[in-house]
Amino acid sequence: MPNIVSVILPTYNRSRSLVAAMNSVLVQSHKDLELIVVDDASTEDIESVVLGVGDTRVRYVRRTQNGGAGAARNTGLAHATGDYIAFQDSDDIWLPNKLERQLQLLASLPEHVRVVTGSKIVYYGPTRMLQAPPPEGPLRIDENQLVRLLTENRISVQNALFQKGCFPGTDWFDECASANEDWEFAIRLAQHTTIYEDIEPVVLGFISADSISMNDRRELIGYLRILRKNRTILRKLKIQRSLLMIGASRYFLKLGKRSTARKFLVASFLDNPPNIRLLISPMVKRAMHLSSWRPTRAGA
Repeated sequence: MPNIVSVILPTYNRSRSLVAAMNSVLVQSHKDLELIVVDDASTEDIESVVLGVGDTRVRYVRRTQNGGAGAARNTGLAHATGDYIAFQDSDDIWLPNKLERQLQLLASLPEHVRVVTGSKIVYYGPTRMLQAPPPEGPLRIDENQLVRLLTENRISVQNALFQKGCFPGTDWFDECASANEDWEFAIRLAQHTTIYEDIEPVVLGFISADSISMNDRRELIGYLRILRKNRTILRKLKIQRSLLMIGASRYFLKLGKRSTARKFLVASFLDNPPNIRLLISPMVKRAMHLSSWRPTRAGA
């Protein structure tokens, strides 16, 4: 019996890059798939673009109200009929063997491992690229993945393949999150299943001016929602809470909210005093008005 993969592709006004993103799914070496394109109430004529691809495996679903990537992905999940779930973005390209490789990996792993994730080569214009997440230090199936993911997001959903029942229901994503919804979901996912991280790249990503990851305000809101939604767990994990607050302070500073950045940094140091070493970093000096601060020897 074929392993049918439901691929969910949310889009909002990205008709220029959409066809390439769709085609990279449709030319996969694993052919048993359905591609569900969720139009998040675009003002462009996305339906004509989608239907123009002319593949019977493609389904078009239009939302009547724009809700963001999380809401669009949840809409796609409600329409999915496959045994496995995968996500594509409207400005990314899958490598041709993504699904085949990840299905083979899942079949070879213990039954409690129900998610496989790979990496992405990210292009920041023509001269800069990196692998995300970095290949060093991948998630291990024998470690406490929740603790790890609370401070380091190593899961981007378009890099992953999910067994359909790995997470309850079809509302996987926080529809109020404007950024970092992948990360927030990964934290909850790690409380239901075990994730295997394969460092092999399976996706090519392209950062543009309208990419969510380029929006500092949205990134800050994402950090704050993770801190708030996981506050019970984080009371016992002060090192992880400290690092999250440092991350939030970085975006407060970038947005010119220096006073709030200082408050988050002080709270982070109280949670984890060894973080005092970060006072020598340029970012913290700017937030704390410590441009003349220098570490001194004890007794000096």
